Amino acid sequence: MPTYEYECRACSHTFEAEQRIVEDPMKDCPSCGQENSLKRLVQPAAIHFRGSGFHVTDYAAKPKDERPEGASPGCTGDQSSCPTCATEQGA
Repeated sequence: MPTYEYECRACSHTFEAEQRIVEDPMKDCPSCGQENSLKRLVQPAAIHFRGSGFHVTDYAAKPKDERPEGASPGCTGDQSSCPTCATEQGA
């Protein structure tokens, strides 16, 4: 059963009430008795992350690129197959 939070416009009293979803919102303040003075407050939904977490799986550190600066994407770091590597390592 959902829990709703209400606030009285007349006396500023806030309280929670369990109500069925199909029930009409409460209207009369139980504290001061003022009729039609209640407004239902909107509260954020509770979210609980469990397990290893999306942060670990989605935001993990990317493996470091060990290619020399300016090397082509297909570079393996081998001097014989990459002119950039041969130039930098030979210098």
